[in-house]
Amino acid sequence: MSRSVTRPLALTLGEPAGIGPDLTLALWAKREALGVPPFLLLGDPALLEARARALGLTIRIAECGAADAAARFSGALPVQPIGLPATAAPGKPDATSGPAARAAIEQAVALVQAGKAAAVVTNPIAKSVMQQAGFPFPGHTEFLAALAAAPGGQPPKPVMLIWSEELAVVPVTIHVPLAEVPRLVTTDLIVETGRIVAREFTRRFGIARPRLAVCGLNPHAGEQGTIGREDETIVRPAVAKLKAEDIEASGPYPADTLFHRAARARYDVVLGMYHDQVLIPAKTLAFDRAVNVTLGLPFVRTSPDHGTAFDLAGTGKADPSSLLAALRLAERLARAEAPAPAA
Repeated sequence: MSRSVTRPLALTLGEPAGIGPDLTLALWAKREALGVPPFLLLGDPALLEARARALGLTIRIAECGAADAAARFSGALPVQPIGLPATAAPGKPDATSGPAARAAIEQAVALVQAGKAAAVVTNPIAKSVMQQAGFPFPGHTEFLAALAAAPGGQPPKPVMLIWSEELAVVPVTIHVPLAEVPRLVTTDLIVETGRIVAREFTRRFGIARPRLAVCGLNPHAGEQGTIGREDETIVRPAVAKLKAEDIEASGPYPADTLFHRAARARYDVVLGMYHDQVLIPAKTLAFDRAVNVTLGLPFVRTSPDHGTAFDLAGTGKADPSSLLAALRLAERLARAEAPAPAA
């Protein structure tokens, strides 16, 4: 019997001065034509009303909670006020931006943890703005892991997946200087990441035996040690350990031959050693449709794979395709986890 999700998705406003409000308003305005999954926006209703006017959109806003959001969605944009003002003008973050963006994330996670929302979908934040407001985390991913931790417990290890129909990739190291990558890439880190990816692709994507293709660190995957020894001493042993755990991993492969059409048919996801190694091909193939998914959390979280685009905020020119893809994927992954109805 098919599974269903009746709870709304919890969507955060993101950076108030960025394109998050624009994308949200644009998608709700086209909800029927695009088949947008019902969501509850966590944000400041006054800012949304002002942005809608700036964009020339007629949007009815319904202040409500998660219990009423799905039922209200067809007739009004459901917004749960975060209790903090967001006064930033488009493209001009102010002192309210960081606290408002943080509160929206915290409240979205709380709704999912309480079983009132099906998944968290986050609009983009500006890391520099957040950190100026005292935000102690590098970004969304680490903050979500901290929020997911049990009281007094260790946060789960989050893994960043960039997903599209064309390509799914995971960087083993994320937002670190390139010069630090050889020191940070270890056999244990690759194995731990591979375990999480294999488990989550089975649990959330329904792939019984996901195929993991592992990139080498060096050009030509080290050319048997002649262009760096890391692929022989670090990456290859990690692949062997994953195989020993009955995970279908292979590699290390040269990254420059791993992303063409024929190669992509041979795996389900690529593990790369550093950010640009795998995000450049992912964004080249599916820039407007790629979705950022955080694996390893006890709840589903997706996000559009782009930034705040301050230069586009308030212009009506921002493309909502990636946010739409993030909402659709969140609904799909939450549906996979929803309990099956009684027979």
